Amino acid sequence: MQKIHSVEEYIELNSHFGEELSLLRKIVNATDLEEKVKWNMPTYCLNGKNVLGIGAFKEHFCLWFHNGVFLKDKSNLLINAQENKTKALRQMRFKSNEEINETVVLAYVKEAIENQRLGKEIKPKRKTKTVTIPVELSFVLKANKELNISFKALTPGKQRDYCEYVSEAKREATKQSRLEKIIPMIIAGVGLNDKYKNC
Repeated sequence: MQKIHSVEEYIELNSHFGEELSLLRKIVNATDLEEKVKWNMPTYCLNGKNVLGIGAFKEHFCLWFHNGVFLKDKSNLLINAQENKTKALRQMRFKSNEEINETVVLAYVKEAIENQRLGKEIKPKRKTKTVTIPVELSFVLKANKELNISFKALTPGKQRDYCEYVSEAKREATKQSRLEKIIPMIIAGVGLNDKYKNC
């Protein structure tokens, strides 16, 4: 896919909906939004935050509202393009210029801007992973106070890496050799994969 450098270029490449895209662009550009090209599509931002985008496909063209889930949708125009996957994004689809009511579209755009000003957005939930300490490592931690303190001082991610490294070994001998390898690393406060992360 070729890289798009301007909205004009995007409209030209999607000339089957060129007139329609130009109309949506005109409506959006009548607001305070800043026009950019992101992900090879016209994107409109407020204070660096994505508010909406314009897109053209084979059978339709649309407005993407990045936090469209918060729009009141009085005219019932919004759809979730990927049910059960997309949390915030909503799409307003059209097949021709005749379907565009400029006043209604502008009202949605202005509401989206106001929602952005109010800070309405769905923040992605970070999955909290629990650290399951394998029996072999637990035994060594209980027997060595310095090691235990050093292990607890590590980030949960580094703790998890060490626990997985030991528990993934199939043979008892392998588990023991892995423990011998990681004990000085834990005491030194380094992570199992630190040398790779700094490359």
